[in-house]
Amino acid sequence: MNEMGSVATMMDELGRAARLAASQIAYAPSDAKRKALDVAADEIERQAPEILAANARDMEFGRDKGLSAAMLDRLMLDEKRISGIAAGLRAVAAQPDPVGQVMAEWDRPSGLHIRRVRTPIGVVGVIYESRPNVTADAGALCLKSGNAVILRGGSESFHSSRAIHACLQAGLAEAGLPETAIQLVPTRDRAAVEAMLRAVDHIDVIIPRGGKGLVGLVQREARVPVFAHLEGICHVYVDRDADPEKARRVVLNAKTRRPGICGAAECLLVHRDVAETLGQQIVDDLMAAGVEVRAQGLRGTRPAQPDDFGREFLDMIIAARVVDDVDDAIAHIRRYGSQHTESIVTENEATAERFFSRLDSAILMRNASTQFADGGEFGMGAEIGIATGKLHARGPVGAEQLTSFKYIVLGDGTIRP
Repeated sequence: MNEMGSVATMMDELGRAARLAASQIAYAPSDAKRKALDVAADEIERQAPEILAANARDMEFGRDKGLSAAMLDRLMLDEKRISGIAAGLRAVAAQPDPVGQVMAEWDRPSGLHIRRVRTPIGVVGVIYESRPNVTADAGALCLKSGNAVILRGGSESFHSSRAIHACLQAGLAEAGLPETAIQLVPTRDRAAVEAMLRAVDHIDVIIPRGGKGLVGLVQREARVPVFAHLEGICHVYVDRDADPEKARRVVLNAKTRRPGICGAAECLLVHRDVAETLGQQIVDDLMAAGVEVRAQGLRGTRPAQPDDFGREFLDMIIAARVVDDVDDAIAHIRRYGSQHTESIVTENEATAERFFSRLDSAILMRNASTQFADGGEFGMGAEIGIATGKLHARGPVGAEQLTSFKYIVLGDGTIRP
């Protein structure tokens, strides 16, 4: 059998196992799912030296591959981040089980009582790059929501993901749940991605998490439905009624805290009335922090070029320009944004409401850093990603967003005339 055929066979076997596991995990007791995640969290902490050693191999691979500093930051694990992964597992474990929750119920004149209840989607396929913590986040959220999952991590995080996945499987085994509920594709071969995108008999939805190239490929090629965001082109608009200290703090954090994540600010918009004062002060703050500011109407590192707007840098680079007012900011975001996250800094209630009502990004913020665009920060424990589409899940995709629903209809010998 040729290599392509062997990968296809392997993916078919993973798919069949996931479908069987999904039929079992869908009705798994809440206590069992919680136990599996708590045990996995304990294993993550116990296996920290092994996970760090695996990550060191991945970091060496990433450096040899020429990954940028921001991408290496996404890939890197240390003791603090490992503790964060364990804490995320425990947070998901502690959440209410969404499966079986009654979303709505009502009575009909016919005598029927109708309930709409949450139900698992089935089998979720997650394709991701670099960030090994996604292995834990995605596995935990799919388990919590009663779904089986097939994880295909990036080639850069191959060893880290395997070490984390082993901890998840230990948790499943301890809780008496099928270990095939959380499977990790054991190859770097890109043919595995192609097989997942075509696996309509085995996978119910694909969630890509990565850069524009990966997400665009999945959206173009997938025959399986997709939850996706194409890019995180996030904007911060500093209004003329902004509090200066809030504005300086928010913008600096939005860009520099972790520039390689999808919630990092990629464009700064400043109202014309405060451009020479507060706006320039913010640009100076950014440059002092090591950010390259590509500016229009402000004195930055260098003048902005047309293609600097609508660009996801994922690095210590930001585009900046002066706008006439909130409507001009809204028009810019509509033209260049990716409907991910936008923030307005203002003390004016009417201006903030105009910003919120006239933009349709998945997340809109006021006087807060775009770095809060994260399921953990929203109280979801973790997230698989930020969905920017209009159907089903939108914004941070947590356990609740990984469910569908069904109708339970009760009668008493009721017939339709």
